[in-house]
Amino acid sequence: MLGSTHGTLTTDFRARVSACGETPRTAVHSTTGPATAADGAVDVSGRPLTSDVPDLDRFFRPESVAVVGASDAEGRPNTGITRQLIAWAERVGARVHPVHPTRTSVFGRPCHASVAALPEPVDLAVLLVADPLPVIEELAEAKVKFAVAFASGFAETGEAGAEAQTRLAAAVKRSGLRLLGPNTNLNAFQEFREDLDGPAIALITQSGHQGRPVYALQELGIRLSHWAPTGNEADLETADFLSYFAEQPEVGAIACYVEGLKDGRSFLLAADRAARNGVPVVAVKVGRTEAGARTAASHTGKLTGADTVVDAALRQFGVIRVDGLDELQDTAALLARARRPQAEGVVVYSISGGTGAHFSDLATEAGLTLPTLSRAKQDELHQWIPDYLNVANPVDNGGHPVGDWRGRKIIDAILADPAVGVLICPITGPFPPMSDKLAQDLVDAAERTDKLICVIWGSPVGTEEAYRTTLLGSSRVATFRTFGNCITAVRAYLHHHRFTATYRSPFADAPRTPSPSYRKAQALMRPGQQLSEHAAKQLLRAYGIRVPREQLVTSAAAAVRAAGLVGYPVVMKASGPQLAHKTELGLVKVGLTSASQIRDAYRELTDIARYEDVPLDGILVCQMVERGVEMVVGVTQDDLFGPTVTVGLGGVLVEVLRDAAVRVPPFGEDQARAMLTELRGHALLEGVRGAPPADVDALVEVVLRVQRMALELGDSLSELDINPLMVLPRGQGAVALDALAVCR
Repeated sequence: MLGSTHGTLTTDFRARVSACGETPRTAVHSTTGPATAADGAVDVSGRPLTSDVPDLDRFFRPESVAVVGASDAEGRPNTGITRQLIAWAERVGARVHPVHPTRTSVFGRPCHASVAALPEPVDLAVLLVADPLPVIEELAEAKVKFAVAFASGFAETGEAGAEAQTRLAAAVKRSGLRLLGPNTNLNAFQEFREDLDGPAIALITQSGHQGRPVYALQELGIRLSHWAPTGNEADLETADFLSYFAEQPEVGAIACYVEGLKDGRSFLLAADRAARNGVPVVAVKVGRTEAGARTAASHTGKLTGADTVVDAALRQFGVIRVDGLDELQDTAALLARARRPQAEGVVVYSISGGTGAHFSDLATEAGLTLPTLSRAKQDELHQWIPDYLNVANPVDNGGHPVGDWRGRKIIDAILADPAVGVLICPITGPFPPMSDKLAQDLVDAAERTDKLICVIWGSPVGTEEAYRTTLLGSSRVATFRTFGNCITAVRAYLHHHRFTATYRSPFADAPRTPSPSYRKAQALMRPGQQLSEHAAKQLLRAYGIRVPREQLVTSAAAAVRAAGLVGYPVVMKASGPQLAHKTELGLVKVGLTSASQIRDAYRELTDIARYEDVPLDGILVCQMVERGVEMVVGVTQDDLFGPTVTVGLGGVLVEVLRDAAVRVPPFGEDQARAMLTELRGHALLEGVRGAPPADVDALVEVVLRVQRMALELGDSLSELDINPLMVLPRGQGAVALDALAVCR
């Protein structure tokens, strides 16, 4: 029984099913793209568990470059591009070979009629031609490693362009070279400042212009190491650069602007690599308002839109999603440069009680922890701050000391508190000399501490000496222009380090061979059909998910006998392969306590089904389970990531409440529990208004068993909906009272 040993079953179940020794079945999966397992390892659904890290060293630092379509004719678009590429090649120490069929020289350099005529093998070919397809075969014969195609007119233009891009991608795959683009730009060949030190930001953008704010951070003293403008991603994609950047020692953070992911699994494998290496990834992912394209029969399907899944997948692998480009630059800059936090506590230090209160409200609402400073610490601060000012947190100094050493004493005393990991000083506007002295004291303190000091310089002007020279001149102080961006960045900073401190790759534990449950479940599947409730519950039972005692009957007399065996009171429900939501049709009768009620209910249910022209395989006579919290657990198919698992508040109001959390398999017990804490109605599981706490361990176990079902049945299971899953009081388990399954 599920409820008998559930306290340890969650971990034991994973061990048992991963240890089973059945022969793996032939894998079928719907994801497309270049993601392949480096060692051939795939999970039980056939999706890769590892991926290669492309060696992009010779792309970013080639020894030799061919410019195909090079020009030095005035007024030609290719002329400016050629000039920029020559300048970039000189900076990285690469030899440049112009290629043009009718020119003998370009900018004083010998020009070659074709790729085949090049005097040496080249690492990188830049294609300044309208149609790159005919050149690909030449590049392959010349053993060129990388190519860049700037040309547009491909998938971004519609169906004909998409077909042209498919042909280009196929040619690239046959050739063995790696291609950036098409529809990309020169951002990869920008000039990066060499005079900046410290960890750098690596930038990935599908739209080149959207990376400009991050690139401009160099003017504020923040180093940028790489820029990958991926364009249409016919070959090289966001995941390739993400994997590569996560392995580069100089990269402190990766900033991404993503319009669409080419392959869900390859992106998650890349994000997993970054998480294992402790490299923060910050991303703007457009498409929040895009409606999901699926038509769902189940409640779960209606709860899970395309962006909901993307959002969950990003969080699951530690990718920090932000909305604006200003948030992207500020958050990436902080994460790249800040040291690991020593504590989670945030102290707000301000020269105005109003400013401190305002910022503290916003920070607390965003989930930051603002601890009350100890009485001893407050007494210490009152040595330098008048007694009538509040120093509990926020710390109101009433005006930072200007003429002596007290300002540094205050800041150092706050930073010395072991509960404090971050000090934030909002300066809403310049007020010299006080703001100048405050800025200098904060910078001086930052040089002597490993704790994070943040300053918000609220002046709209931004030309003040304290801002331009003192604050921006420090690599140890994180300076922001708005309250919101500071809070977003600090929250991301604390979350990232909390996340990576305990992160374990879910791909390491992903099942590779089917469990004994798979063979039983496979016999129940009916391709292209929706299973009846009775058959769907058999599917659950095959995976060890508890269902009520029940019998399927086809006569009133059999229903009466079944009720006696099941035990009164009982529930009677119509069961048929086309029934999705029985309650709305009146096909559920609850709390029946006598034989006469059973006979009446049987007659009424069959009459309704006949009137509604709903075919039945019988009437279910079920054990009645009343006491517990109604939840929904289900599986849906996402076009990008494949099967996804959803858990939320269930019952007849599931689509009204829309309180659900989503994960993309594989995931572990920690993520299953995290799903529950994300629910707005999580308190119901803890017990409210005298109700006992629910059996959360049993609920987590059901989620993990459903995940195993989703992985093993792969794409043959289009949707699964357990609603309600009655989670009984602690120690009593969870029971699937109703289920719907749709087969592909």
